[in-house]
Order: sequence, then C-alpha cells, then structure tokens
Amino acid sequence: MWWSSLPPPPSHDRADMVSFSLWFVIDSWRQLLRSAFIFAGSEALTVGVNYGQIANDLPSPTRVAGLLRSLNISRVKLYDADRNVLTAFHDTDAEFVIGIGNENVSTMTDPGKALAWLQLHVLPYLPYTNITCVTVGNEVFKGNDTLLMSNLLPAMQSVHQALVSLGLDKKVTVASAHSIDMLASSYPPSAGSFRQDLSAYIQPILGFHSITNSPFLVNAYPFFAYKENPSTISLDYVLFEPNSGVTDPNTNLNYDNMLYAQIDAVYSAMRAWGHTDIEVRISETGWPSRGDDDEVGATPENAAKYNGNLLQRIEMNQGTPLKPTVPVDVYVFALFNENLKPGPTSERNYGLFYPDGTPVYNVGLRGHLPSIVFSSSSLMMPALSIVILAVAASILT
Repeated sequence: MWWSSLPPPPSHDRADMVSFSLWFVIDSWRQLLRSAFIFAGSEALTVGVNYGQIANDLPSPTRVAGLLRSLNISRVKLYDADRNVLTAFHDTDAEFVIGIGNENVSTMTDPGKALAWLQLHVLPYLPYTNITCVTVGNEVFKGNDTLLMSNLLPAMQSVHQALVSLGLDKKVTVASAHSIDMLASSYPPSAGSFRQDLSAYIQPILGFHSITNSPFLVNAYPFFAYKENPSTISLDYVLFEPNSGVTDPNTNLNYDNMLYAQIDAVYSAMRAWGHTDIEVRISETGWPSRGDDDEVGATPENAAKYNGNLLQRIEMNQGTPLKPTVPVDVYVFALFNENLKPGPTSERNYGLFYPDGTPVYNVGLRGHLPSIVFSSSSLMMPALSIVILAVAASILT
C-alpha cells in the first residue's frame, strides 16, 4: 500500500518546512493505519494477563495499551484501580478486573464508603472502559490477620450492594483472589478440601458467590509445589509437557498437569460444602524465569514451557477432566518483570516481557511496545495539521 513505505523525512531547512510537516502527518497516519490493519479481523486471545506495577522502570500505561493490543490480549487484571491505566485503555475492547487492596478491606465494610469508592474508581470510566469485576482483597487467608478475614465478606457484600444501587450488578461482579493453600488437601483432586480452620470464613463466602453468580478466584502456582519437592514431582507434569499423568483413584480421571488437578481439587472442596454452582477461575498463575539457588526450576526454559503450553491449552477452550465442557479461565502472572517486588529473586522475574517491551522468553506471542501511542484527542491532529500546512504554504509562497 502507498503508506507502507514512505521515503525518509526531508531536511529541516526553511525551504523544506512544509514538506517536513506534511511527511510527519502522513507518517503518523501510516502508523495508525498499520495498527488498524494489524488489529482488524484478528481474534483476541482468551487468556488474561496480570498487569502489576511494583517497579520504577515500566513503560507508560498508554504504551502498554499499545503492546496489549498488538498481542491481541484484551483481558487485564489490576491490583488497584489506577486511573492512568483505566484512562489509557479508554474506548478500547479491553476487559478489566480492578482491585481493592487488603489495606482498604475494613473501610469497604461501610456501605457508604463502598459506594463512594465505586463512584470514584468505576463510574467515571464507564462505559468507555470495560470494568467487569472488582476484587476485594488478595490472598486474605494466607496470613494470620483474623480481623481482615472477618471483614472480607462484609466488604464484598457492601461493594455488591453499592453496585446494585448503581444498577451495575449485572455488569460488574465482586470476588476476592485466594491462594491455593487455603486447601487442606488437593490430592487426589476428588478429595480436595478446604482447611477446617477457615470454614467459618469460606463457607459464607461461597454462599455469597452462589447468590450473586460470581466466580471464585484462585491463585495457583505449580512452581511452588515443584520447588518444594523436585525429586518426587515430575517436571513434565507441572509444565504441561507430554507425560503419563496421574489417575485419580476415586474417579479414574487422568490428569496430565498439576494446574488442572488443583482446579478440580477446588471444585471438589466446594462440592463437599454443598456448592456445585460456582465457577472456579485462575486469577494468577505463572512460572519465574529466574530464582535463587534454592528455587529449583526457575529458568527461562521452564517458564517458556509452562506459559507457552498453558496458552495453547487455553486457546483450545479446554476444560479440566472434572469439568470438560467448562473452558479454563486464566490470568497469567505477569505482564512485566517488576524490579521493586520484595522477597526472593523469583518474585521479580515472573514477567512475560522486560520493561522495554522485549520478550523474556518465547511463548509464541508477537507484540510491539510502541514508542508513541496517540491519545484519542491527538487523533484530530492530522486534520488540523493539514489546515495549518495549507496556511503555511500560502505564506511561504
């Protein structure tokens, strides 16, 4: 096409001022048209991605929006409700999960404050930014804060009631992301059970999900299980590589990967407490590309296998052995390496991409972190520039 190969820009002397400006306008349009042709007709990936920002070297949210569009990833999970991110994705097809941090859970038990939070962090972005879920807290049951645990359900209820009052409860669900170690048992999957010391908290939360028809979110990392027992757990099994699998003796269902076994263990735990009507979704899973000496298996090769094989499974709309007709819903952790995260080396090396937009390893995703992404207001500039150019040309002639 005519715009696909423009000559280099002219020199910047006075005689070429108009032609240089015209070149810039055409080149700007060329980039926009090229993006349109790339995105048009291409089907978005069904996998989601966690967009964490505990770093001081990440690209701007506007550039990240361009990267995700080039990757055809349209499902994004945040750990807060960053206005810069939500604004950057204004009027795109991106579907957002936004979060209320653990530090604000107790505040959300007040219905008035829950309503005020939604009015500040959700209403201003609708309908041009597609917010579909609000998570209240993250891995609340992983610690020992019993007050936080007690406040979780009332906070979720307050946020849901606020959504009802705003007429948004059919569009936006309320959930909380839980660590897989809330299970007392996960093997075999059919014997999955929740920890008894958490029953007073989790049982009513399951009731909330049943009533509101909202998903139960789980952060599951087979990497942790392998790291603790590399001599007894098959690496191929945790990486979705070809293997004979593990057969559940109670159901005779065969599992060829640990993640699906963990998902079905959660389903079994919910069923043991009387719930078969709640969907389990994986709000976080991933594999680090680097780790400390005691973090066995944290390599780029293993990370590429885990995430690459997982992406292939997701795009096949595959279900678990227990729920074969229910496609597994996953948010991969994470989009970028985050250099300020505390903890072991692995915590800073879960990213699919480095902050400069280059892949940490190859999982078959082909994307581009744009150097410049035009905002919606700047899309008017080429037309305005043409008018200015016409005036300039008449003056110079």
